[in-house]
Amino acid sequence: MPHPVAAPAFSSAPVSRLRLAERLQQGLWTLTGLYLLVGVIWLLLGNRLLHLAGAPMPGRWSDASFLLVSSVVIHLVLRRFVALIVEEHAQLAQSEAVLQAKFLALPSAALIYDLATLRILDANPAALEFFGWERDAFLQQTLQAIWPSADGARLEEIITQIRAKGADTCTRHEDLLTRSGLRHVEIRSNQLHLVSGPARLVVIVDRSEERQAQHLRDEALQRLEEAQGIARLGSWQLDRATGLGRYSPAVYRLLGRSVPVHRREHRLEELLTASDTATQTRIERIIEDMCTGGEVQIDVLLPLTGGDSQPRTVHLRAESVTSQNGARHIHGTLQDVSEREQSRRLLREREEQFRELVRVLPDGVLILADEHVMYANAAGSVQFGFQGETILGEPLQTLVSESDLPVVREYLRAGSDRNEPVSSARAMRRRDGSAFYAGLSAGDIRYGGRSCKLLVVRDLSEPERMRDALAESNAELQAMAKRLFSLQEDERRAISRDLHDDIGQAITAMKLSAHAALDEPDPDARRDDLLEVVSLADSTVTKLRNLSMLLRPPQLDALGLEAALRWQAAMLFRASPVRLELDIQALDVRPGNEIEQACFRIAQESLTNALRHACAGEVRMSLHSIDSESFRLQVSDDGDGFEPEGPRGLGLIVMRERAQTVGGALAIESAPGAGTRVTLRLPYHPVGESVHDDGGR
Repeated sequence: MPHPVAAPAFSSAPVSRLRLAERLQQGLWTLTGLYLLVGVIWLLLGNRLLHLAGAPMPGRWSDASFLLVSSVVIHLVLRRFVALIVEEHAQLAQSEAVLQAKFLALPSAALIYDLATLRILDANPAALEFFGWERDAFLQQTLQAIWPSADGARLEEIITQIRAKGADTCTRHEDLLTRSGLRHVEIRSNQLHLVSGPARLVVIVDRSEERQAQHLRDEALQRLEEAQGIARLGSWQLDRATGLGRYSPAVYRLLGRSVPVHRREHRLEELLTASDTATQTRIERIIEDMCTGGEVQIDVLLPLTGGDSQPRTVHLRAESVTSQNGARHIHGTLQDVSEREQSRRLLREREEQFRELVRVLPDGVLILADEHVMYANAAGSVQFGFQGETILGEPLQTLVSESDLPVVREYLRAGSDRNEPVSSARAMRRRDGSAFYAGLSAGDIRYGGRSCKLLVVRDLSEPERMRDALAESNAELQAMAKRLFSLQEDERRAISRDLHDDIGQAITAMKLSAHAALDEPDPDARRDDLLEVVSLADSTVTKLRNLSMLLRPPQLDALGLEAALRWQAAMLFRASPVRLELDIQALDVRPGNEIEQACFRIAQESLTNALRHACAGEVRMSLHSIDSESFRLQVSDDGDGFEPEGPRGLGLIVMRERAQTVGGALAIESAPGAGTRVTLRLPYHPVGESVHDDGGR
C-alpha cells in the first residue's frame, strides 16, 4: 500500500541558508548606513532647506520633515529586502520540495537516523518496501531493528567509527534484516545537520543477487578450472600491441612449470620451449603473426620440451578479437595432447602393420557390404582372376558357384555365432568362369563407417593337387619298396618300427585330438585339445629329425662334399637377408662316406643355428685341407653369441658326438655379444680304414 508523504526531516538546504544569511547581514548594514547618512544630511542642511522654502516654525517642520523622509527611506529599503527574503524563502521551499521528492522517489532504500540515538527519523517508500515495515512503526525503531541481533557489537563499532570521522562519506557492505531474511547490501551514508542535531542519510543498495552471481561465477570458474585440469587444457590472452599475455594456472602446469605466486604478464615465447629448431622457427612465425594487425586464426600441434625437461605435444589454438574499447587481443587455448598423439601414432602403426599383413597374406581377404566387394587384397584379386581393384563392387553371387551360394550366405550371416571358424571346401568361381575350391573364414568388421563382413578365402586347389601327387608318389614308392624288399628288409623293419610305435601313434593321437577340437563347442576345452595337438606335433617333429639324422644325405653321393656344402648353404640362405661368405677349396683327397656325412651334418647344423638363433648380419664358412691326413671346416657369425658353459641344446651335443665318432674334434668359441665360431677338424678317413680310390663314387 502507498505510504503517506511526511515532511522532510531536514528544513533547508545548506547553500540556500548561507545565501539568505549573507543577504540579511548585508541589508542590515545597508539600512543602518542609509539611516545614518540621511540623519547627518538633515542635521547639516535641514534648517537651511526649510528656511529657503520659507516654512514657518522651522524647528517643528524640521522634526516632521525628518520623520517623513526617514520613513520613506526605510520603506524603500525594507521593501527591497522583504522582496529578497520572500524570493529566498520561495526558493528554499522549492528546494526542500525537490529534495523531498528525490528522497521519496529514490529507487534504492534510503533512510535518515539520528547519530546520537540511532533512531530512524525518516525513510522513503523503497526502504519501507525493502525492510517490510509500516511507516509509523518503522519511524519508531532504531538501527538495531534492521541489524542482525547476533552482531550487535559490530554495529556499535561501526557507529563509533562514523562518529569519529564526522562528515566523511562512508561506504560499507553488510548483512541487514529484511522481510525476506538477511540480505547483503551496500550502505552509503553522508552526514546531515538537522535542527535536532547531527544525523546520517543512508542509501542502501541490495547486492544479494550480485553476491550470489559472484558466488555462482566463482563456482563456475572453479568447475571450469577443474574441467581444464581433466582435459589438460589452459586458456590465455595476449595483448597484440605489447605482446604480453596473461595465462591460466593450467597453462603453467601442463607445460611443466610452477604457477607463479603473483601472476604477471609476460610473453608467450617465454613458456614455449621448442623440441627442435624447426618448431622454434614455427613458434617465432606464429607469434609474429599474432602481433601483426591482420586477422589471426591459429590451430597447430607443437612438439615442446616442458619445464620438467619432459617432451610433450601441445595443441595451440588462437583467434583475434577486438574489445568494446577498441583494444585488440588474442584469445587462445593450450592443450596437452601427448597421450592422444601417442595413441594416434600407435594406431597408425597398427593400421600400417595390419595393411601390410593383409597385403602380403597369401590368402585372399575380402570386405563385403551388402554382398558387394568393398575391399580386396592382392591375393584375393588374383584368386578370382581380377587385376588390381577391378574386383571392387563385384557381387557375391559372381564369386561363388550357384550350388554353394546359399551355404556361403548362411555362413556369412551366422558371423561369430557359428561353431566352426573355418568352413569346409566351397566351390568358388573365377572371373573367366572356372571354379576352384576354397576354405572360408568370416567375421564382422567396420569399414568406411559401415557394418561389413570380413571374408578370408584360402585356395585349396594347390593342396588338392599336392594331395593327388602325394598319393601317386606313395603308389610309386610302394611299388619300389616291393622290388627292394629283400635288400632293405632290415632297415625298413627298423624304420617301420620307429614310425609305427612312436610317430604313428603320435599322428593318431593328433588326429583324435584334432577331431575332438573340431567337435568341441567349449572354447577352453577346444584350446586344450589344440594345445595337445601342438605338443604332439612338436614331439613328432623331434622324432622325425632324429630319424632323418640317421639317414645319409643324398647330395653327398651326387655332388661330393664341396659341392654339397655350397648347395646346402645356398638353399638355407636363399630367402634370408643375412650375408653369406663362402671359402670352400677343393680337398686334396675325397673323404670317406662317414667323414663326408659327419662334416655335412655338422655344417648343416651350424648354419641353421646361425640363421635361427644368432641374429647375425653375416655368416662365413670355409673348408680347406690342413695336411695329407686331415682337413678343417669353420663356420662363424657376428651374432649375439652365447655362454659356452651354459645349458647346451641337443644340436650342439649331436655335433660334438658326430665329430668324435669319426675321429674328429669340434671346438666352439662364443661369448655373449661376440658372435660364435665353430671349428671342426676331421681326418680324411676314419682311423683303421685303408685308403682307396673313391673316384668312382
